[in-house]
Amino acid sequence: MDPVPVDVLLIPPITVLVITGPNTGGKTVALKTAGLLVLMAQAGLLVPAAEGSQVTILKSVFADIGDEQSIAESLSTFSGHIANIVGMERSLSLPALVLLDEAGAGTDPVEGGALAMAIIEHFRQRGAMVVATTHYDALKSYASTTAGVTPAGFGFDPQSFAPTYRLNYGAPGSSLAFEIGNRLGLPPSILERARAHRGERETQLADHLARIERDTQALEHERRLAAREREALEETAARLRARDEELKNREATFRRRMDERIEERLREARREIDAVIERLRVRTETMATQAERAARLVPTGQSGGARAEARAAIDSIGERLRRSVDTNARGDQPAAARPPVEALPPPAIGDRVVVGALGLEGIVQALHDRDAEVDVRGKRLRARLDDLRVVSTGPGAPARVRVNVDLQPRSGTVTELNVIGCHVDEALSRAEKFLDDAVISEQRTVRVIHGYGTGQLRRAIAGFLQTHPLVAQFSSAPAEQGGGGVTVVELKD
Repeated sequence: MDPVPVDVLLIPPITVLVITGPNTGGKTVALKTAGLLVLMAQAGLLVPAAEGSQVTILKSVFADIGDEQSIAESLSTFSGHIANIVGMERSLSLPALVLLDEAGAGTDPVEGGALAMAIIEHFRQRGAMVVATTHYDALKSYASTTAGVTPAGFGFDPQSFAPTYRLNYGAPGSSLAFEIGNRLGLPPSILERARAHRGERETQLADHLARIERDTQALEHERRLAAREREALEETAARLRARDEELKNREATFRRRMDERIEERLREARREIDAVIERLRVRTETMATQAERAARLVPTGQSGGARAEARAAIDSIGERLRRSVDTNARGDQPAAARPPVEALPPPAIGDRVVVGALGLEGIVQALHDRDAEVDVRGKRLRARLDDLRVVSTGPGAPARVRVNVDLQPRSGTVTELNVIGCHVDEALSRAEKFLDDAVISEQRTVRVIHGYGTGQLRRAIAGFLQTHPLVAQFSSAPAEQGGGGVTVVELKD
């Protein structure tokens, strides 16, 4: 048979443990185990106990275990026990541990039980920790009803009455004298006569303890099942958490890569657009110089042709940008992982959609014949209608970044932008378009009115202007022109 571990627990405020149970059930072994492990710890030896176990450092350890009768010293079994206890009481030095096996045994059960209870209570009152074994009902009642004292009983199989050697805390155990006598071969006639001599109170108590033992066994079985289920659930939850964390990390890495690529493509597109605008500016200046020398106006066809060429170049840049982003998005994800295309109603302006097989979400800003302009986290992309899947309908959030170059002739000049009352995203979007318009209209100095407020708009505008390729420098306006509530921007030539 495999060894069965035993837990001897004296956890404050509990200072007394009364162990009960059947004969040959493990009571004396538990008592010896407690004393041996304490002395091993005192000697600095490794203790065979579970991780987290604690042992108190003691000044004295006393044990009264076994039969101490002696003819030479005229000591009976009872006298031997009393002599030991007297010696313990005289030599007690706290902190102390007192081990009493079958306390009060060897005399009248009623008087022995009362005496054992008084001895245990005496040592408890003096501050010692006590572990005692007993079969006395008086001690079982004492352990179940006294503060600072806990009962524990060794279990048994309710069918065969064989001991399980497991110590169950919270309820006393039954002695099972009749059942063990039957297992050891005592004649049935003797057992029947003994049951007839047993009083009604003792019979009821034995039945009650047997019922408690059955309930304890059932609860222990349910506890083990629940513990296994809990361990399985915790393992499953841990696997799911790890999988979820892995998916989140992969998604974050993927989105970061896409953001970096989109930002790079936008920077390249912006540089190309700046070059187109610069060529258009040089060309218009050349035409204006030539017209001035010839003392005539610039022909409408020439100016219109220049604008048309510039617009065509910018449209080509936008188309290349869209195709580049879409190609990279499709190439980063295996075809098997792409979500199936569903037959859904065509998207409308303001709908939230998923772009392509990549799963990027955005807001539809404009619709064309077969394409749509979608704002994806502040980036304006053009995508085919077939590649869009509607997530939700209704007006979406405004785009944070807009690239909008208008080459149509303007009736006047734009030198001032008022963003007071706007959200940061809306203010930056308007500032982007405002600077593009100012460059087309050949303005070199413009003003952005953002007010004082909390300073959030002013800081956001400053950060935006600091990295803008068209801005040469910027500063707060003079005090008589608005001071810190207005930013004056000088654009590059």
